[in-house]
Amino acid sequence: MDKSELRKIVQTRLAEMTPEERAEKSRQICRHTADSEVFRTASVVMAFLSMPHEVDTTPLILHAWQQGKTVAVPKVFWEQKHMIPVEIQSLDSGLEKGHHGLRNPTGGVPVPLEEIDLVLTPGLAFDKRGNRLGRGGAYYDRFFKSPVLAAPRWALAFSFQVFEEVPAGKEDEPMDAVVTEAGILFCNRSTYSRGQ
Repeated sequence: MDKSELRKIVQTRLAEMTPEERAEKSRQICRHTADSEVFRTASVVMAFLSMPHEVDTTPLILHAWQQGKTVAVPKVFWEQKHMIPVEIQSLDSGLEKGHHGLRNPTGGVPVPLEEIDLVLTPGLAFDKRGNRLGRGGAYYDRFFKSPVLAAPRWALAFSFQVFEEVPAGKEDEPMDAVVTEAGILFCNRSTYSRGQ
């Protein structure tokens, strides 16, 4: 199955989820993540601002603030095709809707990559080796290529987004773990391992 075919299958399934199903499974995914040692010991967590069909990261971001953690999210520069992590302190202000309805911080203090302890990553499809299929912009793939970013990369996804195999090329950056409502799947990456 090629990337565009797989994207269509997953996008259809995401669109078919009821708001209740999405909310309940998102809560379970956030709970598994929050209970992990990697999250508990992290001082700086980079999360993503969910789009309507994605895992809702709101409970996890609120929990991180309650625990006194710094929360960073991507600030996307569409023309330059890149993103930087900036600290946010609210989900109600300082955000604007941009491309495809993605919320983007209007300001925010940039967070040095070497200070990030965990990167929570969106995507459309994943496999058990950590391969990730994104939306096609390669923003995260370029972001993960930075040599100073050493934080574990965890994907948040619904279990139907995990496949036996996802097509991946040299430019595609793999994940260390995929968290679904069923639990945390640690990925076997033969070249090197990061974090837990």
